[in-house]
Amino acid sequence: MKTTANARFAITNWDEKPYSEGPDLPKMTRATVTRSFTGDLEGEGRVEYLMMYRADGTAVFLGFERFTGRLAGRSGTFVLQRTGAFEGGVAKESYSIVPGSATGDLKGLTGGGTSAVGHGTEFPFALEWEMA
Repeated sequence: MKTTANARFAITNWDEKPYSEGPDLPKMTRATVTRSFTGDLEGEGRVEYLMMYRADGTAVFLGFERFTGRLAGRSGTFVLQRTGAFEGGVAKESYSIVPGSATGDLKGLTGGGTSAVGHGTEFPFALEWEMA
């Protein structure tokens, strides 16, 4: 049976650099982002995003995030695969736990979720999860 973990995260570091851009070309960047999580999910996540910006300021992105910490009292790590878009000041994203990526007490973890967040310093995060 799936359980919902409710948490909040704060971005503690955002380092974004272009790797391809030019006249009449969409800008493509790579961002290394670190987040701290509190709540049912406690620990740190580090994500590598690849992003493509359109001329109108909207963007699409994908990334992989390794979470290290505790989920519902269980310690370990897992990897989230993230995909999304940034439009109208809101980043809408879906994420899922990569099968076979969990370690420690979290081995066998599956699940995922969605989010829609704007600008700010702290954001809600929900993860629907279960142990295989």
